[in-house]
Amino acid sequence: MALDKNSSSNSFPFGKENYTLMFIGLGVIILGFVLMAGGKSADPKIFNEAEIYSTTRITIAPILVIIGLIIEGYAIMKKSK
Repeated sequence: MALDKNSSSNSFPFGKENYTLMFIGLGVIILGFVLMAGGKSADPKIFNEAEIYSTTRITIAPILVIIGLIIEGYAIMKKSK
């Protein structure tokens, strides 16, 4: 059984640049989720609207998660050298 030039048994599906972009995307996604976390009050009877509905939690964090997912998709689709 002959293997052609493009399909060898010990080649990886992605190159180094793809994996680097994947780790960057994963880091951006994790950062987005960390920014969304929190907002817990020490007293459950107190509702701190400013802390829960902050710009960071409502706007910036979801945008970071979406950007991270876009980076992941690009890293997967990018042709390795």
